[in-house]
Amino acid sequence: MLNIAHMLPTAVLAALATGAATPVLPAPAVAAQAVREALAPEAAPAPTPVAQATAVQPSAAPATAAQTRAQAIEQAQALLAQTNTRQGRSVIARATAYNSLAAQTDSTPFITATGTRTRPGVVALSRDLLRIFPYGSRITIEDLSGKYNHLLRGRVFYVEDTMAARKTNSIDIWMATRSQALQFGARQVRITAVR
Repeated sequence: MLNIAHMLPTAVLAALATGAATPVLPAPAVAAQAVREALAPEAAPAPTPVAQATAVQPSAAPATAAQTRAQAIEQAQALLAQTNTRQGRSVIARATAYNSLAAQTDSTPFITATGTRTRPGVVALSRDLLRIFPYGSRITIEDLSGKYNHLLRGRVFYVEDTMAARKTNSIDIWMATRSQALQFGARQVRITAVR
């Protein structure tokens, strides 16, 4: 989980730690910008308007320190949920395509290694990649050549099958027809886990 303590003003941190006073929270836009800056890779810090940083939100009734602390925690969690990157571990592998033919699979061409039926979105991984992305993992695939990204972008694939034991660092994408599989061919892709 992301530590946002360094992004909060010291007065807010002190009030949260002691519970003695009602902390003055930054405006939601300022907090959201701080989270975006913390998550952005190598981004230059954007200037924060002073008027927004010191703005105090009016409240209808005075809140207790516990209520204020709970609200601050909820706001921080909501900001983190909105900006949370949903990507996990990533590897580069060789991708091919297969379809349900006995020549390309075992004696049960329509049944995966996990016992499910083959269908669009099912992939088979080599045994070494199954250690990184176990059965049931949800992954995205990006064609590093860029040629097939229009077919792969925005899709989530499910690891439900296994490739032959001799294959390493490979992924096989299930396709409905042999001609689709042949057209896809072999290529380098980036496999990324989706949390």
